[in-house]
Amino acid sequence: MSKLLKDKAYINGTWVAADSGKTFDVTNPATEKTIGNLPDLGEAETERAVDAAHKAFPEWSGMLAVDRQKVLEKWYDLIVEHVDDLVEILTMEQGKPHKEAKGEILNGAGFIKWYAEEGRRIYGDNIPSNADNQRIVVIKQPVGVAAMITPWNFPSSMITRKAAAALGAGCTVVIKPAEATPYSALALAHLADQAGFPKGVFNIVTGDAKTIGEVLTSHPKVKKFSFTGSTAVGKKLMAQCADSVKKVSLELGGNAPFVIFEDADMDKAVDGAITSKFRNAGQTCICANRIFVHENIYDDFLNRFVEKTKALKLGHGDDDKTDIGPMINRDGVEKAYELLKDAIDNGAELHCGGEMRDDLGPRFLEPAVITDVKPSMRIFKEEIFGPVAALYKFSSTDEVVKMANDTQYGLAAYIYTNDLKRAWEVPEALDYGMVGVNSSLLSLPQAPFGGVKQSGFGREGAKYGLDDYIQIKYMSVQF
Repeated sequence: MSKLLKDKAYINGTWVAADSGKTFDVTNPATEKTIGNLPDLGEAETERAVDAAHKAFPEWSGMLAVDRQKVLEKWYDLIVEHVDDLVEILTMEQGKPHKEAKGEILNGAGFIKWYAEEGRRIYGDNIPSNADNQRIVVIKQPVGVAAMITPWNFPSSMITRKAAAALGAGCTVVIKPAEATPYSALALAHLADQAGFPKGVFNIVTGDAKTIGEVLTSHPKVKKFSFTGSTAVGKKLMAQCADSVKKVSLELGGNAPFVIFEDADMDKAVDGAITSKFRNAGQTCICANRIFVHENIYDDFLNRFVEKTKALKLGHGDDDKTDIGPMINRDGVEKAYELLKDAIDNGAELHCGGEMRDDLGPRFLEPAVITDVKPSMRIFKEEIFGPVAALYKFSSTDEVVKMANDTQYGLAAYIYTNDLKRAWEVPEALDYGMVGVNSSLLSLPQAPFGGVKQSGFGREGAKYGLDDYIQIKYMSVQF
């Protein structure tokens, strides 16, 4: 691990400190002990990173797609080779269990493999013209420097998912990782350096989000901006991009409904709800935020779900028996607990969990299940982002679709049913960018990840993930 644990930012192929000498601490969320100190970069260093990416763009975009593919595949191979070291770093700074961390890293690496190949399939068009002496051709070209701000909940895969598409399209990148989890980003930069990316193609800037974000959103040399995070912050960043008219893609908050119909396979539905709700301690934007269960199977589902929830082991991520690790910070714990307490104070019933586990550390919250939850409660409208499962009872399809759509968010939704007609009609009626039918895992390299409404726009993954990093050029040729 020592070779991958870097204490500098990575700009233009060089490991750099802050001009000011300032640093910030990174702590282990399980122990709250300091892991190390990293450079707190400012405006000047961020501008140098953008300039480096801009200077490197002609070479990288001018390479044959097959040659870019070789570099990307080498990066992929190195990530897989060093997966155990990357897991240790990710768990140390983020807290999730080793088995989840490994799944994240390998899933994220899959995006690199996918876009290494998909970058060779960026096709244009030959359009029939109205004249014998004219040819109409459409070509697709990389947009330029792509800037990215990534979140702490998936500190490895959020980088590879964004950067792989940009790099595969021929763009160069400047990435600002979350201050809570920068070591995974720097480890990826080290492996990218070993893979042979030309200087300036791949850059990591660490430090204050506001300072760095203002440069990345306003710099005229940045042509594309991508952000994953809260809706409130995403709106501000989008506004900051307006003056320079950048291409923007946003993956923002969620309030995912998880709907279980009376004909569902109960075992699959319970397991799917457990996975969707409690993965990463409930700290994902596509978590099951509202679990709707048909009244005819409600009691059966509740009993099974509570039993499985009680069996989940809360603990430190480096313990192989751990199912749920710490939350990223105390604010997150307090927010989830506050939503839980508000629901209980207003009539919800607690069936298990919900206690702070100070014996493990100040960032551990037992996974909780509550019922008798009403749409008027805060927990119905707000993203929980913690291990609290709220169950709702419904009686008809029209009723549950209406409740599921009653939110400003539109990222992910899930339904469980064995009725073929319902399996088509309900997803089409749900106002979400992604719908899992009898499936609780949505992030795949070959599938487009993204939302609608105030959950953002743009897609990551699949052939569609290249679109935001490409510009279309139409050529009218006469002779």
